[in-house]
Amino acid sequence: MKTKKQIFEFMGSQKTTFLASVDEDGFPNLKAMFAPRKIEGNCFYFSTNTSSMRSQQFMKNPKASIYFYQRGRFRYEGIMLTGTMEVLQDADIKKEIWQTGDSMFYKKGVTDPDYCVLKFTAVKGRHYCDLKTESFLMKDLA
Repeated sequence: MKTKKQIFEFMGSQKTTFLASVDEDGFPNLKAMFAPRKIEGNCFYFSTNTSSMRSQQFMKNPKASIYFYQRGRFRYEGIMLTGTMEVLQDADIKKEIWQTGDSMFYKKGVTDPDYCVLKFTAVKGRHYCDLKTESFLMKDLA
């Protein structure tokens, strides 16, 4: 089993994250997003639109999953984490993860009401590599 440090280094090196929410009918909805803007402990922070379908789904049902992968010519590695997602409107966290190019998406800047932060808190996960799959609890990782 990989260590927590190795798992987080792998996730931090990926440019894309797949994020899953649950719709009003109980079905999973999957979306590719940019990598998290911030990773702190077992929490991952993403920027998105408050009005987006995904944000609205998380406000109704916080169950979520995120997935990172790297596909090589002969090797595939992936890590899925499950946990909960919060939709944050807190000015401090919005400022903290704001990037210069964000004004292209949020015309009113960091205070745009349509700009929010998704905070994912991981509880457990599964790691796949070299035809082996291992499940883990975040609290048990060394």
